[in-house]
Amino acid sequence: MREIKLSLKEPFIPPLDCSVINTDNFYQNSLEEIKALKIWRGNREVSLEDVFSIHEENISEQGDIKIYIEGDLSKARRIGQGMSFGEIIIKGNYGLYLGAHMKGGKITVYGDCGSWVGVEMEGGFIEVKGNVGDYLASSYRGTTKGMKGGTILVNGNCGVEACGWMSGGIVKVMGNSGIFPGIHMKGGIIYVKGDCAGRAGANMIAGRVIINGKVDDILPSFKIEEVRGSVKVGDEKIEGPFYVFVGDLSDEGDGRLFVHVNNNPHLKKYEEYIP
Repeated sequence: MREIKLSLKEPFIPPLDCSVINTDNFYQNSLEEIKALKIWRGNREVSLEDVFSIHEENISEQGDIKIYIEGDLSKARRIGQGMSFGEIIIKGNYGLYLGAHMKGGKITVYGDCGSWVGVEMEGGFIEVKGNVGDYLASSYRGTTKGMKGGTILVNGNCGVEACGWMSGGIVKVMGNSGIFPGIHMKGGIIYVKGDCAGRAGANMIAGRVIINGKVDDILPSFKIEEVRGSVKVGDEKIEGPFYVFVGDLSDEGDGRLFVHVNNNPHLKKYEEYIP
């Protein structure tokens, strides 16, 4: 097991491109080679040790790798990009593109994150102890490839358009969701334990959007199918009952939107349309 610790030397103003900070990259390099890795601070290229104090413990030629990062990284981006194994632990707030294109391993953030957490993620596990910004587990703007594997757990709230173009994997948001969760969804599961700002599942083709809290209304391009007692989110059983809607019919979609019955008494009007 290799344990490598990075501590931010001082606050920085220009954005910091940290795409070289991933377990695959560190594992194959010595400590001196890691310190010499180049990153972009704004429009200037600097070495990693210009920005971080870097130390290594429990050096071993075999086994896994764990990277600890401390400091306010709210203007950093792309930590864990493309990683396939090992673990990264961030103690502080973080910026954009956490775990972009991630294939395996685990990332934990003890703070809040910005937008595009898990963008185009393929595997692995991300946990954010606080809130996240917009486009959680989604595609980049102008593309149609969102998250397709792995698991993301957000202990707080998420912003708008979570799981856009998602085709696989599981996303759990333990707080509230902004507008358009599951937009253009093609597969996978998003579970929102709290409330949803609206328009859940817009343009979805397949997959599941599960709202345990309150949602103001259902898009008119969804039709009610049944009332179900519970729903599965991976290995977890979420007790209902849930209204089950099918859509988005405007895109000939066959996705499922689950909305908790007891938390949405204003949706009782749909019961008369159950087949």
